[in-house]
This record gives sequence, structure tokens and C-alpha cells, in this order.
Amino acid sequence: MIGAGVLFVVVSGALVSMKVCRAQTAAAEQIIVTGEEVPSAYGAPPGFSRSRFSNLTNAYVLPPGGVYAGIIYEGDAFRDGSPDHLFTEEVEVGLPHRFGVAFELSQERFDGDSQNKSFSIEARYALADWNKIPLNPTLFAEYKFGTGRVLHEERPPEEEMANEEMARRRHLNLESFDEETKMEQEGKPKMPDAYEFRLLLAEDFGERIEWAMNWFFEQEIGFDRGREWGFAQSAMVPIWLEHERLKTGVEMQYRNFTDKDTRDDPTHSFVVGPTIAWKPSANTRLDVSPLFGCTDDSPRAQVFVVFSMVFGPGGETGAEAPASTRNR
Repeated sequence: MIGAGVLFVVVSGALVSMKVCRAQTAAAEQIIVTGEEVPSAYGAPPGFSRSRFSNLTNAYVLPPGGVYAGIIYEGDAFRDGSPDHLFTEEVEVGLPHRFGVAFELSQERFDGDSQNKSFSIEARYALADWNKIPLNPTLFAEYKFGTGRVLHEERPPEEEMANEEMARRRHLNLESFDEETKMEQEGKPKMPDAYEFRLLLAEDFGERIEWAMNWFFEQEIGFDRGREWGFAQSAMVPIWLEHERLKTGVEMQYRNFTDKDTRDDPTHSFVVGPTIAWKPSANTRLDVSPLFGCTDDSPRAQVFVVFSMVFGPGGETGAEAPASTRNR
């Protein structure tokens, strides 16, 4: 009788312990899934389900019904002349069947002039669900409407031409003219429309390294018919593993630019530098990238800062699940 009683107590205790453990495990799993993980875009990890992978690269698409909103700052410090400041507001919406549409509005400030520079309409399409095709290719198309004036050339001016331009500006007295007359007197033509195509590639390796690469081609319509092609590439790793709140990595961009008179003499711009991404809350993120020029045609330095928010089905979602819990 004593042995049977002891056995009953032991078995009862074991059953109670198992129930408690299961309840704790279920509760922990529920917190991770409902409170911290963003809606997946067709099986993609959360880091690739937010439209913009890093400051220089886009990756894959948003989940259906997902909304991405971002404010982008780009500051270019040239080797000669005044710096250029570009502010862009971007909104993208995820559509069914791996489609997405976006809109961008850009403002520019250069050498004392401020203007609305351009308005863009974008579309993207992922060729398959995540990991069905290697590198998860996504097609991107954009049409850009020029709404301002060309404040500075893409191609760096020759030293003699730059000196002549500075001397001419010193002798101009334009204070009595309005902004439109000022731009016309300074010979600043209207910003041309342009179209752009990109191939977006993205992959995660070992659930620890996230990588994206964009190949792009842009053609202006009118003015000097500027043409640009190149690539941007980014790689990031989480250094604060809990919900990947903090990531760091490296990114780079190469640009080859010509116009109608310089097709055989392109400029080569290459910038590279570190990048860091921090999530102060579940659905907000701040990206900062200080990049440095490596060629004579490159800006001396470029600084990118992006503040973004992601909204979508499932309530308060937005932070990424730890890499170790992905695809479980």
C-alpha cells in the first residue's frame, strides 16, 4: 500500500510538471508570434518583408495589405562645390499575387536653391514565393516625372568650366527676380522625365547573414538624355539577436553615367561604407549609412538616413523574429 501511494504521488507530480511546462512554452511561443513577428511576404523572413532592405537596396515585396512609409535623406559632399541635400517621402503598398506599387516625392536643396525635384510611380513583381527560385529575383520598374530644374549636373564639371561658372555667378545680380526667372537666367533647364528598371536579388545565408543586390538602368527622356547603370549591394547581420532590434553591415554602390555627348567617356562613381539599422519600436526602424567615395568621379562622402514604418494585417506587428526562430 505504501509503495502504491508513493508511485501515485510521483506520477501525479510528473503530470502536473508537464502541464506547467507546456503552458509556459505555449505562452512564450504566443508572445513571439503575435507580438513581435511581422506578417511574412509569401514565406520570406521578416527582414525581407518590408520593401526597403537597407538605405541603398530594395528586396522582394511587401505582404498583401502591407504598407511601408519612409522618409529618406541623402546628403552628397562633392569634391568641388556645394553639398547637395535630397529629401524623399516614400509610400508602398503590397498587393496580392506578389505585386506592389509605390509613390515617391523628392525635394532638393543645393547652393541656396530649394525645389520639388520629382514625383515617381513604381511597381514591383516577385517571380515566385520565397526560396522557390535561387536569390528570389524581383522585377522593379519606375517612371519619374521631373517637376523642378537641373540644379547641378550629374557629371562633374571640368576645372576650367567650373571656374567660369563661379565667375559668371559673381557678376549676376538676380535679387529682384523670382525663383523661376533666377533659374532661367542661370541657364538651369527643366528636370527631364526618366524611366528606370531594376533587378532585385535577395537571400539569407545560414539564417545569420542577410544580403540584397540591385542592378539598375535609368534613362532620361529629353535634355542631355543622361543614362545611368550600375549596382548596389548590402549585407547585414543582427548583433542584438532578440527580435533583431539592432543590425549592422556594409553596403556599396557603383554608378556609370553618360549623356548624349559623353557616351564614350563615362564617369565611374563607387562609394562604400558601414550601415546600421535600429528598431526603436515594433514597427519603426532607423537606418544610417555613411559612405565614402573611392574614385575621382565619386562624391567625397554620402550620408543616407531613413526612418520608416511598416503596417499590415495582424495589429501591432513590425519587429523581426530572432534569426534562430525563422522558418520553424
